[in-house]
Amino acid sequence: MTTSTAGATQQFVPIKEIRNGVIVLKDGGYRGILICSSINFGLKSADEQHAIILGFQNFLNTLDFSIQIVVNSRKMDLRPYLALLEEKAPEQKTELLRIQLREYIEFVRSFADQANIMTKSFYVVVPYAPRASAAHAMSFLQRGNASVKHAAAETSFGEDRVQLEQRLSLVVGGLAGTGVRAVPLGTEEVIELLYRSFNPGELENPIRLDN
Repeated sequence: MTTSTAGATQQFVPIKEIRNGVIVLKDGGYRGILICSSINFGLKSADEQHAIILGFQNFLNTLDFSIQIVVNSRKMDLRPYLALLEEKAPEQKTELLRIQLREYIEFVRSFADQANIMTKSFYVVVPYAPRASAAHAMSFLQRGNASVKHAAAETSFGEDRVQLEQRLSLVVGGLAGTGVRAVPLGTEEVIELLYRSFNPGELENPIRLDN
């Protein structure tokens, strides 16, 4: 991708920056992302399923803001797992164990070649749109002072981040009532998630398990 192409592509990405795990949008809005555990709903009893549905309904009713639920599916790369097994093979105490491990490695390699093994990750995106802050209400003289502008912007971000974190905590607590654990993503994790989203082909190429 050339520099000009990359620059043109970035015009369609609404993200300005990522600070302290918070996505700052070009329009001034903020986004926090929670990664969530999953529940095997189908294996629950009827009463347990009813309780989960009721808990999720109550959770949604407590929210006075919108949320976005994202399910990310991608191929699982088994090469690191197979490499680990290969390293463990010489450590087996008997020849029988070594043979069994080699057969297991070949089985996993063959299975991965014939089937698409997918992994799913679940996320909740929580928004916050700040109201007009002190940075926007500065006087004409203040707007000409770079240090004042920077200090006001930092104060505004800190205050807005607190508001977003309160929303994140509310969502975490609400999901906990349904048996779902949720944890906020940090800056590096957010960057990785966004990179996967905007560049799916680079990380989801067919897995080749060649020797």
